[in-house]
Amino acid sequence: MIMQSNADCSETNDGGVSRLKAGHEVMDACDEPDCAATLKELDVFLDHELSDEARQTIAHHLDGCPDCLSAFDFHAELKTVINKKCNNDEMPPGLLSRIERCFDTDFDGDGKVG
Repeated sequence: MIMQSNADCSETNDGGVSRLKAGHEVMDACDEPDCAATLKELDVFLDHELSDEARQTIAHHLDGCPDCLSAFDFHAELKTVINKKCNNDEMPPGLLSRIERCFDTDFDGDGKVG
């Protein structure tokens, strides 16, 4: 869930918290089903692993939902930082072999697992 900043909050009847903005109640958008689905798919969206239709659906939702857009921006920046920090690190000896054995898959293309 996105951190709230400078928002007036009040407790709801069911024990939850609703946000108030300029005297009007604002729905916590990331509790909605569309938001839950969008947040669940952010990583595959960022990795361009969705169908065109699914990408369009998520992009449309992000255009109208500031909370999900904020989460998207965070995930995108996090992926960028991790990529920059880890891109030059060499894999410890034997790690790839152990990963291949765990997944029973030849990731390095040498024709053998492990």
